[in-house]
Amino acid sequence: MPIKVNLDRMMLERQVKLTELADRVGITLANLSILKTGKAKAVRFSTLEALCRELRCQPSDLLEYVSDDEFEEISLL
Repeated sequence: MPIKVNLDRMMLERQVKLTELADRVGITLANLSILKTGKAKAVRFSTLEALCRELRCQPSDLLEYVSDDEFEEISLL
């Protein structure tokens, strides 16, 4: 799926740790880790809303569409 998740970048910019964000958003550390690594197949709007609230960002800051070729390159890294 050519959707790139930029959660790690946003967390770095906001200086928020994974465990802290999971607590503030109200999801498990495991589920947040799956989302952060781009392995999630779906994300609830309520989770996306909570992430944006806590990270003070827009959904487009967290999710980005990339072409299939770009996505293949990202996956290889």
